[in-house]
Amino acid sequence: MSDIEFHNREKETKEIRSILDSRPTLITFIYGPINSGKTTMVSHLIEELPADYVVFYINLRTKFLASYDDFIESLFEMEMESEGALKKGKETLAELVSSITKVAGIPITKEFLDYVFKDNKPKNAFSYIIKLFMEVKATGKQPVLILDELQKIGDVKVNGSLIYELFNFFIDLTKELHLAHVFVVTSDSLFIERIYNEAMLQGRCRYLRVDDFDEATTVAFLEEHDFTDDEKAAAWNCCGGKPAYLLELIRADDLGREVDRLLRMRAGELKTFLKTLKELGDKVTMKEERYDVSYEKIVCVLKMFSDEEKIDMWSIDEISKYYLVRNNILFLDPDRGIVKPQSWLDLLAIREVIADA
Repeated sequence: MSDIEFHNREKETKEIRSILDSRPTLITFIYGPINSGKTTMVSHLIEELPADYVVFYINLRTKFLASYDDFIESLFEMEMESEGALKKGKETLAELVSSITKVAGIPITKEFLDYVFKDNKPKNAFSYIIKLFMEVKATGKQPVLILDELQKIGDVKVNGSLIYELFNFFIDLTKELHLAHVFVVTSDSLFIERIYNEAMLQGRCRYLRVDDFDEATTVAFLEEHDFTDDEKAAAWNCCGGKPAYLLELIRADDLGREVDRLLRMRAGELKTFLKTLKELGDKVTMKEERYDVSYEKIVCVLKMFSDEEKIDMWSIDEISKYYLVRNNILFLDPDRGIVKPQSWLDLLAIREVIADA
């Protein structure tokens, strides 16, 4: 049941396998709407990779990142014995690499960690990682670096923006040194747009979208769980192919009641969202400037979905786009140049609420 998000991801996994089988040259962004199964797909792929790949996977979802130190600490896993004592004898990178089996973070000893934090400079951490990856490469294995929810570093500063320093490092790992494959996983499409428009990354990255299931995939999946034709139609018409919502329907004792509950809850959340904005107002920070959010413009944008499932991203004002995407009502896809609701359920809720706005 927990692998629902991975169902029928052959196209995406085939593309990732093709990338892994080639020489590292580009940064790969894996992106898509919230709860579309990106992390589950990546985790499943990691488990299936042969032993000649060494994967360093860092999930920043639960990390508190207020400073450079916070970010650097989130990258590394201190080498520990099962009893909790520091390993002895791992004084060189080669010895450290020899002990790697499955890796959650980047292994490090206290001595190396002291060097990484010396002078509070990102280049110390990046220099250590490059040397570690070179040692991995020397064993005949291929390093793979995966950072999940990387957008959390967007506001961390260290002698300028950490994000700029970090992506320069990723370019070194891929395009310059051809040392490691680098994957960035995120559901924050504003972060993707920001990176997409960075001149420094033109020709240095690729984008792989992991979207909700299409209708055929959704129907095939529900058939595996003994849904009748009427139940499959009801599920698709309410939730579309959002894996997280389909899981709720599979678990439900009464499908019709669960369909009504999901739509009622999402519509209620959207009504509260608009009511709060209308009565209290709101502001957003864009490019270090504060801007008022217009209730009237937000409603105008949402009304564009009365007859459309997606709209041109350049057809709406930047403040409204930013606000609706930041609040996970809309999903921005800069690669296709469109904006759409985060799910089919969101689209239905928008149409229901906006009719009375």
